[in-house]
Amino acid sequence: MHTKSADTSVQIQTDFNQTLPLHIANLTCVRAGKAMPFTREQMSAIDKTPIKAPVAVNFMGLTTDEQADRKHHGGPLKAVHQLPIATYEQINAAFGLKVRIGTLGENLTTEAVNGLPEMDEATVCIGDVYQYGQLREDHIKGEDGVQLRIVQPRRPCYKINDQIGQFTKVPNIAAWVSKQGIAGWYFQVVRDGLIHADLPVYLVERPYPFATLKTLWQLANSKEKFDADVIEPWLAIECLEDSWKKVLAKKIRQV
Repeated sequence: MHTKSADTSVQIQTDFNQTLPLHIANLTCVRAGKAMPFTREQMSAIDKTPIKAPVAVNFMGLTTDEQADRKHHGGPLKAVHQLPIATYEQINAAFGLKVRIGTLGENLTTEAVNGLPEMDEATVCIGDVYQYGQLREDHIKGEDGVQLRIVQPRRPCYKINDQIGQFTKVPNIAAWVSKQGIAGWYFQVVRDGLIHADLPVYLVERPYPFATLKTLWQLANSKEKFDADVIEPWLAIECLEDSWKKVLAKKIRQV
């Protein structure tokens, strides 16, 4: 639950338990990639390199970023991908690897500030809106800063297996990442602009404080059925991507 105060700021009862907007992190790296020959005679842009200069972001994502498989990657509901550093730490610890940050195709990497928790699946929610850049009322198109809304987790595919397969023969790491629910998330672009490393990151809206990605993965991965009052609040989230709603709808216990 959240309550609105007289100045329209929002109090949230989660890890980021302060009034909004809240400076939660700094953007440490922005990455983009070009489609290149990959495994299985396919193309992929999973290899992404850091960008030092400001890059424009529009409703389709970073203008310098490519997606080879447009059926499963890219588009307005997968415009920008963020992945916690903790995902690499967990993969490396579980499999004895040294997979470097950026290997799995993410666009954004952040670092927490002010003693707050890192942005990860336990602390971010579907529907969250984040400002990457200074907060300004008189936002001018083309200036530093974008606003992004979380609309779905990333579903790991075989390309993660093949990408990490360069370093190990451990089978099906993608399935392991899905089971752990640590694949990061996709943003929809709310307001376009320019983005670059070292920008502050603000949480500006949290309309669904119950809807952490960790909980979503737990529900989606569960073999159990749930009462309707557990699932229906998720189905009412307008911005949650439809395929996830279909998965959740099948989890409702029939009476």
